Amino acid sequence: MKKPVDDACPCGSGLGYAQCCGAFHGGIPAPDAERLMRSRYTAYVRGLADYLRATWHPDTCPADLGLGTAPRPQWLGLAVKSHAVQGAGHATVEFVARYKLNGRAFTLHETSRFVRTDDGRWLYVDGDIRD
Repeated sequence: MKKPVDDACPCGSGLGYAQCCGAFHGGIPAPDAERLMRSRYTAYVRGLADYLRATWHPDTCPADLGLGTAPRPQWLGLAVKSHAVQGAGHATVEFVARYKLNGRAFTLHETSRFVRTDDGRWLYVDGDIRD
């Protein structure tokens, strides 16, 4: 039986939200930087500021995430280009996220940096926007 479209996880994994990013939003730690990045994309789609803050390195997390600022982007899709692990505690994820703002289409192409904490959790540090 095909799952309803509304149940599909916004990260594009092909899984339902509850089996994918919903589990991470519920408290299960993401097993790697790519899954964390996907869950953070889904958190932006769903407006989950608390999750974004909890998964952002405290040294680089901004005071205001801007999620309440109007107009909000309409997130359209995510494509992961690469996931590279640099040792046990560092990784990068290159992705392209598509969105609309005020009816205009945009893409965000970023290479994000992640670190793994002593307790095994991955955190987003920062990223380089690509053309």
